[in-house]
Amino acid sequence: MTFYHLSDLHLGLKLINHSLQEDQKYILDKIIEYAKKDKPDAIVIAGDIYDKAIPSAEAVELFDDFISGLTAAAPQSEIMLISGNHDSAPRLDVFRNILKRQKIHMIGNPPEKPEDHIEKVTLQDSYGPVNFYLLPFVKPSMVKAIVGTDKNGNNLSYNDTLHKLLEREDVNVNERNILVSHQFYLPTGKDASEIERMGSEICTVGNIDQIYSDVLEPFDYAALGHIHKPMKVGSEFYRYCGTPLACSVQEAGQEKGIIRVRLDEKGQRSTEVLPLVPIRQVMVIKGSLTEVLSKGCDDFVTVILTDKVDLDVLDMQDRLRYAFPNLLEIRRETLRKSDYKLHFSEEKALDPYELCCSFLDDMDSDEQSLLRDVINTVKEGGDAL
Repeated sequence: MTFYHLSDLHLGLKLINHSLQEDQKYILDKIIEYAKKDKPDAIVIAGDIYDKAIPSAEAVELFDDFISGLTAAAPQSEIMLISGNHDSAPRLDVFRNILKRQKIHMIGNPPEKPEDHIEKVTLQDSYGPVNFYLLPFVKPSMVKAIVGTDKNGNNLSYNDTLHKLLEREDVNVNERNILVSHQFYLPTGKDASEIERMGSEICTVGNIDQIYSDVLEPFDYAALGHIHKPMKVGSEFYRYCGTPLACSVQEAGQEKGIIRVRLDEKGQRSTEVLPLVPIRQVMVIKGSLTEVLSKGCDDFVTVILTDKVDLDVLDMQDRLRYAFPNLLEIRRETLRKSDYKLHFSEEKALDPYELCCSFLDDMDSDEQSLLRDVINTVKEGGDAL
């Protein structure tokens, strides 16, 4: 059996106010071409279908065209997708039971009541069943009726929540099992602060959403979404495929692709990345104004100017925009921020929790916990708008 692992389409996304609709359509058409040629048994999309909970009409139309194209190109393929933290779970749940009869499994909401379980789709091949567990993005508050609370009545941590939620499924490890999930799984032996996060990702204060990857051990493959950079979580078979198209300047130069997974008998599996090359790359071009202008192109470009002398601002902007029709931004290198990657790390370091702590001295552990909860609640409320 073979299946495709995709995630984080972020349809409707704008890259520094530049619409990506044409670029997204192009890359989705490439995925359809692969499916038509390869005829996979299943196509899995691990969350963040849209960039916003209430997507634009253009984004919805693009998604409709994509699913229609996939079903026409590979009518035998089972299409499975889950909601991510950017999606509206109830919206994706619409017509859920009707669509599954058409081999399309759109799972928006996780199990919420004690009698509910994670949606499981079982396919068959010559080696027997393959079980796909489809778990949408989960916050502890969503499933506390199932996993319970701590002794003080507070929600469990993300880590404890996911462990309890998956343990109750009683996965048969003698069969082949696939988990499709949209969460922040921490690679074995890594600290959350060591994981490079992209500017287009939503990060929680203090990385409270981290989940230890030992929870993935009952599964033969984990098709993960949420991290935008391709990444393995301690195994070749527990993977983030990353976005199919760069969603931020920090993703400049990343090689994007579909992960093609092949399953034979239990214990025999392999992966292959099918490359996705966009019509326009996201690039960072650094140098003097003269050097930069000599590299004009139609790609999405952030320019970093290294000139030490003053430049005519209006003339400079006009010349750069003529050389780069899809210019994203212009930066000037200074002595204090001479390294572009360092600049991003400095911006990233401005953590709201740490900023608040710098003003509020002598907080005890309960006050710190309350502050984290308030900041994350505010951020989650803003994401839903």
